[in-house]
Amino acid sequence: MAPLAVCMKSILLIIIIIILSNASSIDGNSSSYNSSVELNIDGNSKEELLNSSTTEYELSEITSTPGYTITQPPGTDVPAPGTDVPAPGTDVSPPGTDVPLTVPEPLPLSGRLPTGVPQVGRLCPCDKQRDACDLNCCCDPQCGGEAALFTHCSISTVSGNQQLCQHDVVHYSLGKTGEGFSTQDTFIQKYVNADIFCIHSQNNVESLSYSLPAVPTDTNFDSLFKAFEDLPSSSGSDPVSPVSPVSPVSPVSPGYQYGDVIDTLGENGERGILQFPAAAVNTNCLDTNPAAFLKQQVSHCTISMVVDRDCSKLQALHMITYTGLRVLSGKNENATVVAVVLTSANLRSLEETLSPVELGPAMTLEPTLVNSTLCLNVVQQVSLVVKYNPAGEIVNVSAALVLGPVSGTALSLELQFGITFVQEEDGQEGTVQRSGNPGYVTGLPVISGTKTAKYPLLSSDPRGTLSILQGGREQDCLRGNHARSPVLFAQAMVSGCTLKLEEGANCTLVSDMLLEVLRGSAKMQYVAAFGTSTLDGSLDWVPLETVLMSGEAQSCIIPLSHHLEIQWTKYGSLENAQARIVSIKEFIHNNSSNMALLFGGSTSVTVTSSVSFVSVSTPSEPGFQAPPTIDAKLPFEFFFPFT
Repeated sequence: MAPLAVCMKSILLIIIIIILSNASSIDGNSSSYNSSVELNIDGNSKEELLNSSTTEYELSEITSTPGYTITQPPGTDVPAPGTDVPAPGTDVSPPGTDVPLTVPEPLPLSGRLPTGVPQVGRLCPCDKQRDACDLNCCCDPQCGGEAALFTHCSISTVSGNQQLCQHDVVHYSLGKTGEGFSTQDTFIQKYVNADIFCIHSQNNVESLSYSLPAVPTDTNFDSLFKAFEDLPSSSGSDPVSPVSPVSPVSPVSPGYQYGDVIDTLGENGERGILQFPAAAVNTNCLDTNPAAFLKQQVSHCTISMVVDRDCSKLQALHMITYTGLRVLSGKNENATVVAVVLTSANLRSLEETLSPVELGPAMTLEPTLVNSTLCLNVVQQVSLVVKYNPAGEIVNVSAALVLGPVSGTALSLELQFGITFVQEEDGQEGTVQRSGNPGYVTGLPVISGTKTAKYPLLSSDPRGTLSILQGGREQDCLRGNHARSPVLFAQAMVSGCTLKLEEGANCTLVSDMLLEVLRGSAKMQYVAAFGTSTLDGSLDWVPLETVLMSGEAQSCIIPLSHHLEIQWTKYGSLENAQARIVSIKEFIHNNSSNMALLFGGSTSVTVTSSVSFVSVSTPSEPGFQAPPTIDAKLPFEFFFPFT
C-alpha cells in the first residue's frame, strides 16, 4: 500500500504542476486585456483570415466608451482598459506599422431640433430665475429647503390645453408642520371637458409651441443663407415670396402739428422761428426760447440792465420787437404771412396803477431816457393769443402789452411773457376753450358765454370769460386800467380796490362805473355745465342769476361787494364721477349807510370782489336694481282632468 500511495501522490503532484503551468500561460496571454472581445470574421474562414494581410477586425466592445469603431490589422495589440481613448480624428497608429489607426468623426447634428411634448407636471410659469428658487413658487424644482418658508403658492394650478376633451391639471398647495413650517402638496387631476366641440386627440404636436428654426450645419448653411438673404425683397420665381411691408403714407397737413416750432418771416424775407424770453438755468432771460405750437407757456425772467446805457439798446425792452412779428400760417411753401395785431396797451405808473393807451395801427412807444435816471415805455408784460383753424393753420395773432418805467436805482427788470392757443371752430360764431372731458378739471377756467340773436346759439370769447377783479388796496376803483383774473374751477378767490369820491361826483355815474369794474366789461349771461359743452347745446348752459342785497333806503346807492357763488355736483358713476355746474348766483351788496362822507376824498372805503364754489353733491350710495318679478302663466288645461 505504501508504494501505491507514493504513486498516487506523484500523479497528483504532476496534475497540479500542469494546471498551474496552463493557468500561468492563460494569465500571461490575457494580461493585456481582461474584457470580452468579439471577433466578427464576416464569414471568412480561419485560413483565409490568417493568410490575409488587409483583413480588418471589428471590435464591438472596447471598455465602456460606446460609439467608436477601431480598425486594426492582425497582429497588433488592443488597447488595455483604463488607458485613454484617442479623440476623434487623431492618428493612433502603432509603432512599426504603415496602416493608420484613426477614430472617425461623430455624425453631424440633424437639420432640426426635436419638438418635445410639454408635460403639465414640468410646466412652471412662476419659475423666472435660472438655477435659483423663486419666492412662493411651489412648482419651482430648484426650491428645496426654501419651500419651508413659503407663505402661499403664487400659482396654485397649472393646466394643459383646455380645448382638449381630457387634460391634466396640477394643483399646488401648502401644508403646515407641527413646528409651523410649510410643506408642499402636489397632486394631478384629470379634467374632463363637457364641451361638445372639444378636441378628442391632439395629433399635431408642432402646434403646441412655436416652430423651431433650422439649425445651421455645413450642409444646409448655403440654403438657409440664401433664404434669409432674399427675405426683404419679393421674387417672382419663388412659389411664396415674402411681401415687403408698405409704410403708411401720412397725409401732408398744410398747418402745424402739436409741438412744431412756429415759423416767422423777417423783413428781408429770411425764415426764422418764433422765440420769446424765458428763464435759463438761473432767473436771467434767454431770448432763444422757441414757442411750440399748441403748448401754452408762461415765463418769468430777469433782465440785467443799466438804465442810462441799455434803455434804448436792449431789443427786449422795445415794443416793436413783439408787435412787428410776422408769423407764417403753416409749414408749407404756400403759407401766408400773419401779422401780429396789437389789441391792448397799458401804461404802468410808478405807483403801480395801470391806464390804457390808444395806439393806431402804425404807432409805437419807444423807450425814452429821462434825466439819465428814468427809462419810460419799457415792455414789462407780453401776452400773445394765437388763433388757429382745425387744419392747424394760424389765422390770427393778437398781442397785449404792459409798458412801464424803470428807475435808475433798479439793476434788473422782471419780464413776463405768455402765449395762448385758441381754436377757431367751423360753423360757429365763437370759440370755446375746453376745461375738462366732460366734467370740469380743478384749476381750469370756468367757461362762460352770452346769448346771440340766433337762439339757441351762444357766443364765448376766451379773453372775455368769467373773471373777477384782480387788484389790491393800492388800486383805485375808478382810475386806471383794472386787470382781471379768470375764475378757475374749485378755486376760491378774493380781491378788491379802494374807492375815493371827489366833491360833486355824480352818484349814479359812480355806481354804474363801479359795477362795470366789478363785473367786467362783458357781462356773462351763461356758464357751461360741463367742460366740453358746445355752443349749440343750450341745455348744457346754466343761466347767471343776480341777487341784489340792499339795506335801508339811501340817497346814494353804491355797490360795495360783488360775490359769485357757483354750485357744482358730481355726475355719473361712482368710479369716474364728473364735475358739473348746476347753479351760479351773483350777489351784489350795496351800501347800508350814508356815503356823503366819501365825497371830497377825505375818507375811502374798500370794495371787494370774490368767488366761491359750493359742492351740493349728495352722499354717494351704490344703487341696486329691483329684482325681476316672475309673471308665470299656466295653460288652461294644466290641471285637466282634475278640474
